[in-house]
Amino acid sequence: MGIEHAMNGDTRIAYETFGTSGAPLLLVLGLDYQMVWWPDAFCERLVKAGYHVARYDNRDTGLSTHFPEPAGGSPWRALLGGGRPLYTMADMAGDGLAVMDALGWTDAYVLGGTSAIAQAIALLHPERVRGLTLCMSSPATAGVLQTLRYLKFGAFREFRKLPKATTPEQEIERLIATYRVFASPAYPFPEEWVREAATLSHSRAPSDPRTTQRHLAAGRATKLPPLSGITVPTLVVSGTEDQMLKPGAGRDLAAQIPGAQFVEYPGVGHDWPEEIWDDVITRMPR
Repeated sequence: MGIEHAMNGDTRIAYETFGTSGAPLLLVLGLDYQMVWWPDAFCERLVKAGYHVARYDNRDTGLSTHFPEPAGGSPWRALLGGGRPLYTMADMAGDGLAVMDALGWTDAYVLGGTSAIAQAIALLHPERVRGLTLCMSSPATAGVLQTLRYLKFGAFREFRKLPKATTPEQEIERLIATYRVFASPAYPFPEEWVREAATLSHSRAPSDPRTTQRHLAAGRATKLPPLSGITVPTLVVSGTEDQMLKPGAGRDLAAQIPGAQFVEYPGVGHDWPEEIWDDVITRMPR
């Protein structure tokens, strides 16, 4: 199936599906990554496991509606609540529901990659979620200070060392270098796939640093209920070598969700090495 669009009010959300039948599964990424960063091969693996898979571009990314006005002066200011949010986390959760509605799904399993949005969908619309898998994530309900405590700042120092990009080729190389910072140190770096994804991502919509600001501002604009309100079967996945989040982030997330299973993979960073796909899929709530 090619690219389709769902509507959430005036916002167009680009999505595509894999498979034609099976248990409905919505893939949700966080911040400003486009849906192409869910590997096609991973989506096909999910289809073989019996899922009907949908992935989508969050608003302000890829082929979905973009918002031209900045939310604030920097991502850090947005995280701390500065700037005027143009939309909220509730709006972004609604984008995922719009995709489900377009597909005729009354409910679905939700798989979130570094995604507060996936948590928001489960908290704000529990009747739409059958089961939840949260990977490389921290509690979306944490306050600003606790969120900062979960972060590892070494990765941000690495980002600042990356050369500025002034050409499309340099933009693509910067995306690849950024992914390399996140990559799992115990597994081979998937150079070919990362280059393909970075090239496609740039051709669909070049990176816009204001998107990160607006997404962070959206997170601060919505007060989510406690994570204890999530009652569906939940799996929380973390890597021991996550370059963005401290080990306690995933553990705290799982501890706050009743009955959640927590799995930590040795040598895994803030990404999805192919070598763990099958094990994660086997453990996902079903």
